Amino acid sequence: MTSTLTRVVAGTMAGGAAALGWATFVEPRLFALRRFRLPVLTPGSRPLRVLQVSDIHMVPGQEAKAAWIRSLAALEPDLVVNTGDNLSHLAAVPPALAALAPLLERPGVFVMGSNDYYAPVLKNPAVYLTKDHARPRDHLGPLPTEQLRTGMTDRGWVDLCNARTRLEVGGQQLELVGVDDPHILRDDYAAVSGSAPTDVAATLGVLHAPYQRVLDAMSGDGADLLIAGHTHGGQLCLPGVGALVTNCDLDRRRAKGVSRWWPGAGLGGAQPKEAAWLHVSAGLGASRFAPVRFACRPEATLMTLVPRDEAAARS
Repeated sequence: MTSTLTRVVAGTMAGGAAALGWATFVEPRLFALRRFRLPVLTPGSRPLRVLQVSDIHMVPGQEAKAAWIRSLAALEPDLVVNTGDNLSHLAAVPPALAALAPLLERPGVFVMGSNDYYAPVLKNPAVYLTKDHARPRDHLGPLPTEQLRTGMTDRGWVDLCNARTRLEVGGQQLELVGVDDPHILRDDYAAVSGSAPTDVAATLGVLHAPYQRVLDAMSGDGADLLIAGHTHGGQLCLPGVGALVTNCDLDRRRAKGVSRWWPGAGLGGAQPKEAAWLHVSAGLGASRFAPVRFACRPEATLMTLVPRDEAAARS
């Protein structure tokens, strides 16, 4: 092997090791707060601050993540939306609830994700690059789901798994409709479907995994804002390219952040004026068997909802 080739190989190996170290030990702890201003309320409504937390994937001992989640209460949101996958360990309910404790003092709603029902299992991460990404997987057994559910509902948060409700938030009425996790076929939107009412400030649709069948149905019923998680923003992204996968049938350019959605948006076509806003969170964690992130920092999102006649913005 020539000296030049040796240097190239050595440099490539060193770069790969550095990238792996960054993705394993640094970026998963670089928590970010995203901020968006979304025009979804009826004209004349007072702005509302909605905090989304998603995909915490808590494991006992993750004190830095728990402390950062607790710090979000200082934002004083009008409403907290938890879009599921809170757990990644059989003993994770107490630390997850402890991390969420200050936020549980605020009005809140939640839906469940697959990792609120089933403990993750070690598997080949390359499966996410194949067409089998959405096939139900083996798991280590059931998680203490009802302990988690009760821990949130007893503090006043509303369970939106295949449910519809109204809440007074910041002195204004919101309609909220949600489904159980579409990724494991627990969604039953037909049981709670219905046209968005005109006597509320906005209708919000909440789901864990942003599958097109649910996004189409919610936006078709007139939801103003759809809020989801699950994708981890791709988790491993390429600079300049973005997410490689979404782990559902959502297109990669919507893997995280804000976009617009309408029935059939996945097929392309012109965006109608009444298209819903869609926010997909990259989430705060990862399965304990794949605790890495690259070019996709863990995040929570503060969405300031404003009247429809104002402009959208991000910060």
